[in-house]
Amino acid sequence: MPTPPETLTFVPETVHKRDVFSETISGHLAEDPDFKVVLRKLDGVPWWAKPIASFLARKEIRGLRTVEGIEGVPKLLRVDGEGLLRSWSHGTPLQLAKPDTADWYKDAKRLLREMRARGVTHNDIAKPQNWLRSPDGRAAVIDFQLASVHRRKGKLFRTMAREDLRHLLKQKRNFAPHLLTASEKRMLARKSLPTRIWMATGKRLYNFITRSLMSWSDGEGTEDRIARDGDAVRAALQGAGEVALFTYALPAKGVGIYAFVECDLDHASVRAMVPEDKAELVQPVTALPRRSDGSLREDALQLVATNRLDELELMMDNEPDLTPILKPIIAGRQNLTDRILKP
Repeated sequence: MPTPPETLTFVPETVHKRDVFSETISGHLAEDPDFKVVLRKLDGVPWWAKPIASFLARKEIRGLRTVEGIEGVPKLLRVDGEGLLRSWSHGTPLQLAKPDTADWYKDAKRLLREMRARGVTHNDIAKPQNWLRSPDGRAAVIDFQLASVHRRKGKLFRTMAREDLRHLLKQKRNFAPHLLTASEKRMLARKSLPTRIWMATGKRLYNFITRSLMSWSDGEGTEDRIARDGDAVRAALQGAGEVALFTYALPAKGVGIYAFVECDLDHASVRAMVPEDKAELVQPVTALPRRSDGSLREDALQLVATNRLDELELMMDNEPDLTPILKPIIAGRQNLTDRILKP
């Protein structure tokens, strides 16, 4: 007999993302440690963001309940004052999986078709990280915060469903352009009228609100902050231990400096040594990851600085010797956004 939702106990493990609207944490059920789950935590949202956070939560709840039973979507397990608990979707994000055979795209279309049959549009699958390739090679989709459930399948629904498909085709163009058909290429070339209006008007307001007011970041420039401020940061931290500097995306156009410091000091002590206008984030670590010749694993540290957990998991799977060093660094990371720095 299945466990009643109200008795499920969430055991947190890893914080994946944090913004003013929610915190996303993966973990498992106390009743079943092998059952991995995800909590969208809402009880820590600031009062001024609660109306929007509640609106997004209602959309996600309604969307997940409507698509329940479709192969490739998460299952909503519990909703309470803490937040939304759902099943973990096993798979590799698209930007890492890079599927280049027809089977995955065929199954992804199947998934969209079944969602469409229930009147659901996802509205956020332009992000490759919201698509997964499951261990058996099938398609899965996550993050239903912006999903819409349409009682009537009118013109708005058809337009939004078309945009979901067009965004899937954009992924296909990125990872398997040789598979695009002539009709798919024509669809990619034609944005819908609402999309064109949104790009010219609403998206500009959205970018201002999310980047400037909500501290989200997306597609910022790549000014060389390390060349400009790196020497000052290293001088401020002189004597603390070895310093490794990396950049990450800042809100409202810009890049920040993330400083890893190999030392025995706590975070407050290291933070007090360097001004925030020189290094926005600092993280003391017991040991920095290194190669056998002693050189720093800058590739791993850059992934930590930019909060790219999926790639770090893949790296540790391929190089198990890195796990003992990287795990505590990942657990203590300071950047918890899911935005990336684009060149």
